Amino acid sequence: MTPPPADSAAHAPLLIRNARVLTLAGAQTPRRGAALRELGVIPQGEVLVADGLIAAVGEKVDVPPDARVIDALGRVLMPGFVDCHTHACWAGDRLDEWERLMRGESYEEILRKGGAIHATARAVREATRNQLSANLRARLEEALRGGTTTIEVKSGYGLTVEAELKMLRAIQRAAGEWPGTVVPTALIGHAFEGNLDDYVKLVVRDLLPEIIREFPGIAVDAFCEPGAWTVEACVKLFEKARKRHPIRVHADWWKPSGMIPEAVRMHALSVDHLESSTRADLELLAGSGTFGVVLPATAFHAGGRFASAAFFVDQGGALALATNCNPGTAPTLSMPLVIALAVRFCGLSPEEAIVASTANPAALLGFSDRGTIEAGRRADLILLHHKDERLLAHEFGGNPVAQVICGGRLV
Repeated sequence: MTPPPADSAAHAPLLIRNARVLTLAGAQTPRRGAALRELGVIPQGEVLVADGLIAAVGEKVDVPPDARVIDALGRVLMPGFVDCHTHACWAGDRLDEWERLMRGESYEEILRKGGAIHATARAVREATRNQLSANLRARLEEALRGGTTTIEVKSGYGLTVEAELKMLRAIQRAAGEWPGTVVPTALIGHAFEGNLDDYVKLVVRDLLPEIIREFPGIAVDAFCEPGAWTVEACVKLFEKARKRHPIRVHADWWKPSGMIPEAVRMHALSVDHLESSTRADLELLAGSGTFGVVLPATAFHAGGRFASAAFFVDQGGALALATNCNPGTAPTLSMPLVIALAVRFCGLSPEEAIVASTANPAALLGFSDRGTIEAGRRADLILLHHKDERLLAHEFGGNPVAQVICGGRLV
């Protein structure tokens, strides 16, 4: 029998059989409490993919005669990772800064002396849009090999109207060349140059209108920390932005900021970091509709404390995990590493970490068509080398992903 042409095979239905399927099927999104531990396992199941979607899931499914078949050999099949917080668009490096951190200098000190975000901002301004897009595209390919099929990418290293728009356009360009899904975020409150009050006025008066015009509906983000934006500055930006855009905020990385009550009041999509959040603030956040996003790779790399994710989950919080990929404090795109760190240092179970890396961040980013393996959903799937999903948390340092199916295609 003559095999079909390559392009025909690429569009043929695909059956993955003999898999341990983590469906994560369930009506509640975001998942909270006990629902964070429900993986919806089919111990030996089949998944049929057709036309970019999941066509059928079960112990046995009807198979079209032209379907390609992958025998999973008992290995785990699960939804692709959704990395909902990254700064993966940048130029230059921060190796000198890393050595200073290793010698005991604090990130706050480095930022105050013109390093950290400011060092990357200088490199981004010097780079062309094509260079930024090419850098990001290479990182997206790395993320895909590690099982990430949907990823959020922030601007924030421009610190001028022109450079911020250049970053967002570069993110758009790279997104159009990648088989996965890129969600851009306008991090226009990342740092500042000169006087903070004057810079906030520039952002609200000049940059935000350009974002509204060219990137309608994009999330607007800010970095609320000592030496960066204050609570008052964030509120001033968000009160203007939230009329047309969802809002997100970084808070409580170095110390409690007081930003969580304001974020909850303004119905922010998420508060991200949370390493230094008080229990009272975590309880408040957990009882709201705002996600808490935990970034354990940052504490691992930059020598800080880990967020109390288990406490947040116990209070009923909507939890997501992400890499925080950036050149200074989290130079990684590995969601499996994030899962391993979250289980070791943030108190999560492997099941909670898996849901917080798939279904919940998908909900945070506004997607109802991914993060689970159910008929009609987008076919973003990963087949692990492992036959037990707990090995995602138990092992670290390698790539546990054997095959990636993105939008229904093997990649």
